[in-house]
Amino acid sequence: MIKKYGPFIALIAAAALFWFVKTHQRGNNPITHSTGQTDQKITVPAILPPSDHANREEGLDRRSSHLFYSKHARCRMECRHIDEKEIKEILENGTINYSKIEIDDRGKTYPLEGVTQEHQHLRVVFAPKDDGILVVTCIDLDTEWPCDCN
Repeated sequence: MIKKYGPFIALIAAAALFWFVKTHQRGNNPITHSTGQTDQKITVPAILPPSDHANREEGLDRRSSHLFYSKHARCRMECRHIDEKEIKEILENGTINYSKIEIDDRGKTYPLEGVTQEHQHLRVVFAPKDDGILVVTCIDLDTEWPCDCN
């Protein structure tokens, strides 16, 4: 008899548990505290960033038309089948991985990540310079390509 009614009993128990959780959730019964605050609405003016903020983040000017490629970056691009079009695509549309930003005596590097139109998930490391942007290296985050670069 237990085998026959076991699934039905389990369903009833699950429904009862669901009902109990839904009726006892926080936020369902608001608790009012006397804080002396009013419900008066105020308007706070928006602080808008400069108009070029979308193209310039912390010293990385994505609008730069001149890209330099390090010898290491060229080697990695060849090994990982990444072309200049994809590098520019990541520069324009990629998101900065703030946890991987590095600063040393040569300056600050910005790792940008994104997926190209050719469906490669890339991280490209850029270093702003006075006369353009240096591409330091590029990494395919999905595929481990054999490579002899140093």
